[in-house]
Parts: sequence; C-alpha cells; structure tokens
Amino acid sequence: MHTKTMEGLIGARTNIDMLNTPFRVYKEARRKGDTAMMERAMGYMSDFHEDAYEYKEEADEGMKKDAEETREIAEKQREEMIQNRREEREEQQKKLEEERKENKGDKIVDTVEISEDGRVLLKENTQAAGSDADGTDVETGTSPKPKADLEPVFYSSAGEVKQSEDTGVKVSTSV
Repeated sequence: MHTKTMEGLIGARTNIDMLNTPFRVYKEARRKGDTAMMERAMGYMSDFHEDAYEYKEEADEGMKKDAEETREIAEKQREEMIQNRREEREEQQKKLEEERKENKGDKIVDTVEISEDGRVLLKENTQAAGSDADGTDVETGTSPKPKADLEPVFYSSAGEVKQSEDTGVKVSTSV
C-alpha cells in the first residue's frame, strides 16, 4: 500500500471521528439557545470536515499511484514471461535442428512383432471366417483378392510404393 493511501485513510478517519465532539457541543448549545457557542462549534465542524475531504483526496491519489505501480509491475512480469517463452522456444528449435542434423543419415524405425499366440489367433479367425490363412476361400478355393494385395506394402518418403523385402510377420514403419 502506498504511503499516501495510508496517510489519507488514517487522516480522513481521524477527522471524521473528531467531528463528533463539536457536533455534540453544537447540539448542547442549541438546547441552551447559545448561538455564539453554536457558531464556534459549526466552525470546528467545518474545519474537521474540510480536513477529512483533503485526506480523502490524498488517499485517492495514493490509490491511483498504487494502481499504476501494480499495472507497471504486471506489465513487466508479462514482458518477462513472454521473453522467457521466446527463449525457451528458440532453445527447443535449436535442439530439434541439432537432432535432425544428427539423425539425418540414420533411419528411425519402429518395429512391431506378432507373437506366436497372435499368429494362432489370426489363423483361427481367418479359418472361422471361411478362408485360409492366405486368404483363399475354403469352399470355392478361389482368392477374393490377388496375393499381391495381401503382402505388406511400404511407402518411401517420396510416397512411392516399395515391395517388402522380408515377407515375414514383422512390420516396420519409419517416421
């Protein structure tokens, strides 16, 4: 809290509290009919009232300064956060570029292998559906699809189709 705000609030509160004393004197003088004492009490009340409003204005100025300082601090923090994010992003991009340069000659490959249980389930499912493991229909002996369509197909980075060298149950993909 800004010092002007504290001084203003304390001063306004004090002057409003001090306003009660001349007001009581004014009421008492009015009961007695003493107009001179009433005028003096009204003068004191007016002075305290003016002082209270001056302190109120000082408190308002202090609160405006508090708000400005808070805004400035928040803006600085936002700018620092933005700068930190930019630096982090630049560092991440540099790391990615370095990794790309390092891995440029290397092929990154993921391999999926089907277990023996999986092969057995595959055979059972294809036989239960009415076809052999190679896709030929058990009843008619004909293949619904050419055998070339059943073989794995790989795509190059240019999008060209390449036939698989290994016709086993392994599937490799490159990213």
